[in-house]
Amino acid sequence: MAVAGSAWVPGEPGAPSAVLARRLDAIGTGAYVVDPQGRIIAVNALAERLLDRSAAALLGRDAHDLLHRDSGGRHMPRAQCRMRQAFHAGRPAQAETDYFARGDGSLLPISWLIAPYEAGADETATLVLFHAVDRAVKTGTRADPSAQPLTELERLALLAEATTRLTSTLDAEETLRRLVTLVVPRLAEWAVIDLITERDEVWRAVVVHGEGETLVHHDDLQGPMPPLPEDSPMPLSRALRGVASAVAAPETYQREPDSGIALEQRRLFEATGMHSAAIAPIRSAREVLGALTLGRAGQSQAFTPADLPLIEDIARRAGIALDNARLYQRQRKVAETMQNHLLPQMPRVPGLEMTVRYLPAPNASQVGGDWYDAFRLSDDATALAIGDVVGHDLEAAAGMAQVRNMLRAYAWSQQEPPSRIVERLDEAIMHITDVTMATVILSRVEETADGHWQLSWTNAGHPPPLLISHDGLARYLTDGHGILLGTGLGRRRPDATVLLPPGSTLVLYTDGLIEEPGHTLDEGLDRLRRHAAALAHRPLASFTDQLLRRVRPADNDDDVALLTLRTPARPSTGQAAPTTRP
Repeated sequence: MAVAGSAWVPGEPGAPSAVLARRLDAIGTGAYVVDPQGRIIAVNALAERLLDRSAAALLGRDAHDLLHRDSGGRHMPRAQCRMRQAFHAGRPAQAETDYFARGDGSLLPISWLIAPYEAGADETATLVLFHAVDRAVKTGTRADPSAQPLTELERLALLAEATTRLTSTLDAEETLRRLVTLVVPRLAEWAVIDLITERDEVWRAVVVHGEGETLVHHDDLQGPMPPLPEDSPMPLSRALRGVASAVAAPETYQREPDSGIALEQRRLFEATGMHSAAIAPIRSAREVLGALTLGRAGQSQAFTPADLPLIEDIARRAGIALDNARLYQRQRKVAETMQNHLLPQMPRVPGLEMTVRYLPAPNASQVGGDWYDAFRLSDDATALAIGDVVGHDLEAAAGMAQVRNMLRAYAWSQQEPPSRIVERLDEAIMHITDVTMATVILSRVEETADGHWQLSWTNAGHPPPLLISHDGLARYLTDGHGILLGTGLGRRRPDATVLLPPGSTLVLYTDGLIEEPGHTLDEGLDRLRRHAAALAHRPLASFTDQLLRRVRPADNDDDVALLTLRTPARPSTGQAAPTTRP
């Protein structure tokens, strides 16, 4: 099949339809299609001219080997080719500066965009769009962002990139940073973001100028803004009220200011040298969050009303992303407050040091099922507990609070070994809570008649405690181990007892400290043991902080609770050092 202005492989399976062929020719930029093996199966006439190669010289050839070069004209190594990486991943991608080899042996500086392409009912391919860029790009200087208006394809690619980048973070500051890098210098030299705070105040959060490849933040132009007027017709005021977008110029604000915001806008134009600005509301589905101002200076072409729809679309996507980030941060704050109230203060026990740390799951809502506890018992011993209720949400936190409070009540009221108390807890949670599965270690620490310290414990499916001597000998306390809570098997649970050597350190922890994707549990336990032994000489607070920093996996997606205890260097009943809380 042949279509005017394009060349296609005759009879090739998955060859595009005539309709798609005409659309490809109508794009107005160089275009070719490659099959799953990277061979060119279609090319339009503009690509032939740009590459100085006929369709016959292109069709059936490996596009990477034939065309792609580095800045020195050498063949681009496949491992370094961003286009090929995206091709194999089956995802859209683009680059502002790259190089193709022309038929006459010269280098063609290009900007390209690739995207998956449906070549037929059962055939997939990849569409490559490219156009020649100014030689200034090749030498590292930026072209005028408005010298060449964006094509429709480039506009769609920019919006797709905005959607992907802005919605892939739940951090408000990161959302603003990504917004700026999207529009400067691609659309303008200046970007200004004004936000409406939760108290309905206006805050100029960002003023950024693109200087070559560098984004320069002008902190002196940022900060609080005057109140938002209710009926001002000025462009920024209307945008902040969500009324409309507008194009503005310095003369727009040269008239007598009708509000403090209008006066600040006059100062902004004077300080930045912008001769043209496009201003659009940043809004979510619920409310107006602020306004985005893009400014052009120097020899850049002025904005026109035709530029506003694209800027409005970008601002709208930013508004959705910013709203999601704010909602998430509010949830994190509520959950963090809840977690701080759920986790207890450590008791003061003469002769003992205790330190605790809690780190929430990085991608969760700042609250989870990991917990610790320490409290004095009615017989003057000290109870230590650590556990994990399945989940990383408010439901898990509520279940954790139920388990912890029931354990406290049983341990205080029942003068029984840890094993029997945990048996009672296991019976109760199956009937009076929604907890489906949990682990726990319950232990008693008490001073013996000769001034030593003794630990008694039972373990319900939890990672074993780690005991480190003053000299750095570390061993796991694997005795006293039983099944986790919530199985309904009703088995008797064992107890274990050990004397804690003088100056020794006991470590109770949850599995988020040792579990790492792609690694065995034994590897995590060994990592914890080695670092704990190496840190044994540190003061307890430093020991705990360094242990958490060194051992917690970098890609950890679980919360971590950590409780450490240290006995006196000599058998005595001296006063313990002050305890700390995370």
